[in-house]
Amino acid sequence: MALTAAAQAPAPPAQAGRGGRIAPPPRILSFTAQPSTVDAGKRVALTWATENPSGVSIDPDIGRVTPRGTRQVSPAGTTTYTLTVGGPNNTTVTSSVTVTVRGSAAASAAKPASETKPARMPDGKPDLSGVYGFAGARGATPPSLKPGAEKFKIVRGPNDVRGTTTLGTDCKPLGIPQSFATPYPFQIVQTPKLLVMIFEYPNAVRMIPLDGRPHPADPDPTWMGDGIGRWDGDTLVVDSVGFNDKTEVNGYMHTEALHVVERYKKLDNGNLQYEVTVEDPNVFAGPWVMPARTFPFRPELEKVDEFVCENTQDYEKLFGKK
Repeated sequence: MALTAAAQAPAPPAQAGRGGRIAPPPRILSFTAQPSTVDAGKRVALTWATENPSGVSIDPDIGRVTPRGTRQVSPAGTTTYTLTVGGPNNTTVTSSVTVTVRGSAAASAAKPASETKPARMPDGKPDLSGVYGFAGARGATPPSLKPGAEKFKIVRGPNDVRGTTTLGTDCKPLGIPQSFATPYPFQIVQTPKLLVMIFEYPNAVRMIPLDGRPHPADPDPTWMGDGIGRWDGDTLVVDSVGFNDKTEVNGYMHTEALHVVERYKKLDNGNLQYEVTVEDPNVFAGPWVMPARTFPFRPELEKVDEFVCENTQDYEKLFGKK
C-alpha cells in the first residue's frame, strides 16, 4: 500500500493579538514516511516541517517532537501517524501518513490474547502502573459560559509568552487536566491504597488516595488539587477539588470552585483510556465533557526523566513584549 497523506485542513484565519498585531496561524509544510511499506522489524523515517506552532505532537506517541525533525520508528504493524500542530487560541491543523507493515495483520491475529491482558493488583483491581506517552492534541467543543464569564477565556497573541509556547513557560505546575496537554510522558506508581502520578514536565507529582477517604472539609487551594480515587468496576474514577485559580483548562481560566472528575481504564493493549469532565459554577454554564483520549503505554521506559525548566525563568524578558 502506498503512503497516504490526509489533506491538511485549511489554516484558520490569523488571530489578532495584543496591541492589534496578527498572530500567524499554524501550518504543516510537509509530513512524510520513507519507506512507506516495510517488513516487520524494519525502520521507517518520519520527517516533518511546521511553521508558527505553539505545540507539536505525533500520535501514536514517538517521544518529544520539535517543530521540524526526523525520527526513526519501527511499527509492529500497519500504523497511521498523525501530526498535530497547535496555534493561537487553541487552533490546530493535522496531517497523517500510513506505514504498511507486510504481513502485520496475520502476525497480530496469531498473538495469544493472554499476552495483552492488563496486569492486576493482589486485590484484583487493574494495575495502572507504568509510563505513558502523549495522547496527541484533541480539539474540545468550546464550553457554554455563564453570563459575564467571557473574561475567563484566554486570548493569546504573538507578544504573549504563553502564546509562544502555549503552556508552562513560567515552569509552574499546569493543574488538571492541563498536565496531560504537554508532549512529555507521565508515570503512574500504584499500590492498593495510593496512586502516584509523576509528570515529567514540569516535574510535578500528584498523590491520589484509594482508601475511601473523603475530601477535607476545607482543603487548602493547590496547583494539582485534592484528588481521591475509587473503583467503578475496572475503571478508576478520580474526583478532584481544592484547586487554586492560577492554571487554565483548555484555553479558559477558572476559579477555586473548579471540580474535575476523571475516569481511567487500562485497555487490553496496555494503553490508558482517559475521560474527564470539568465544572466551575463561576465560569461554565454546566459540566464540560472533554473528548476521550488514549495515552499510549511506553513499556520501553522504566521511568520518566527529571525535567527542571529553571533556565526558562527569564523567557518573557528575552522574548516577550518590551
